[in-house]
Order: sequence, then structure tokens, then C-alpha cells
Amino acid sequence: MLSKAKIKLINSLTYKKYRDSTGLFIAEGEKLTRELAMARFSFNLLIATEGLMPYYDSVGCEKIVATPEQFKQISQFKHPSNVLALCYQKRLKPDISGLKNELSLVLDQIQDPGNLGTIIRLSSWFGLRHLICSTDTADCYNPKAVQASMGALAHVDIHYTNLKTFLNDAKEAGIPVYGTFITGKNIYNEKLDSNGLVVLGNEGKGISHEIEGLIDNKLSIPSNNFNRLSVESLNVSVAAAIVCSEFRREFLS
Repeated sequence: MLSKAKIKLINSLTYKKYRDSTGLFIAEGEKLTRELAMARFSFNLLIATEGLMPYYDSVGCEKIVATPEQFKQISQFKHPSNVLALCYQKRLKPDISGLKNELSLVLDQIQDPGNLGTIIRLSSWFGLRHLICSTDTADCYNPKAVQASMGALAHVDIHYTNLKTFLNDAKEAGIPVYGTFITGKNIYNEKLDSNGLVVLGNEGKGISHEIEGLIDNKLSIPSNNFNRLSVESLNVSVAAAIVCSEFRREFLS
């Protein structure tokens, strides 16, 4: 039975303080919940319509059959889905030694959960296993970030940490540190390593001054708009896609 207490709990998880206190997050929709189930995420609760419930037989948690009308009370969508789960968060700390032969993105104060979710999805697409976030980057378990990840949350390990300490440790371990800037070197002309860390900055302010001093290689994505006024900068998730594509092109060529 979908009780008032369960409805209250689900709706409370749209707020970070309740996600933090419970260690839970909302996953809604068939694709997302199935991706998480296949990745062996730990489920706390699964709610589905009667017709969908058999598809989740292997998920070990409390299960509740709900009607489309009941989904309107708990859905985060304008048009409610037919399945919603509460899953346990993974809180991971980065292991420098495990990143030496990897390409990983590092996010410095990214604020928009939609951008974060898209970057998680990009990381999965380009085969990046780790995403490093500053402690003041948006919460990867925000419902908007979870939805924007399109299930990639199941395939990328996301770490929140003090970036200054982390990057100092990475540099001491010999890991190359790149960063994206308006005035950096043209990324299309640079010889890029197959491994390393690439820092992406805040949507409005870019990479913070404190972190900029720890970056060895400053890269830029030049505009090709030579004949008229251009936009000031790229959306951070678009920049992430171009950066990942260039690093992987170097690796595959």
C-alpha cells in the first residue's frame, strides 16, 4: 500500500537535506530504474503499476503496486511514469593510484544539476569511469541530475572531494592536469595525453582562481565565428563533450 508516510518520504527527497539524512535518492522511469537494477544498485523501495512489476522480480526490496492516479502524487514528471524507485546513494572517495591510467573529468563548482547529469552521461559515453566533483558542485542525486544522466549514473563512479588537496596529490603522483579556459591553448593543436584530469569550471565564473594555479595545461575551444559577434562562452556540458571527443580522438588515432 502506498501510504501517506511513503508519499511524504518520496516528496521530501527532492530536497538535498533529506537525501543526505536518509542516504536515498529518487529514480523514476523504466530505462533509469532498469539500468540501476542491472548495475546492482541497492534499492530501498520500488513502486510500479501492476503490469510492470514482473520486470523487477530480481530487485530485492519492498515493492508496492500503485495506480496511475497514485503516481501523480509522487512523480517528478509533468507526465508521470509507471515506475519509481528509492535507491541508496553511493558516496565514494577518489583513489589517486586508481586514476593514473585513466582519463577523468573534474568539476569545479558546477551548479546546474542538468549540466551535471549531462556530463555524467557524456562520461559514460566516452568510457570515463570516474567523475571528480568539488564539494560545492551540484548533487549528483538531485532528481534533475539523475534524470539528465539517462541511466549513466549506474556506470560512472562519482566522487566529491576537496579539489585543492586532490589535485595536489594527483600532481605529486605524476598525473597530467588540464583545464578549460577562454584564453588557453587551442585544443585542436595540442598533443593530448591518453590519461589525465581535465578540469571544467563554473557555468558563470569558470575555474576558480585557487584551482587555476594547480593546472599545468590550459586549453581553449576556439570559436570559428570570425565575421560577427559571437557568444561569450560554451555551455559547460557542450564544452565537456568537445573536450572528451578530442582526448579520445588522440587516444584512438
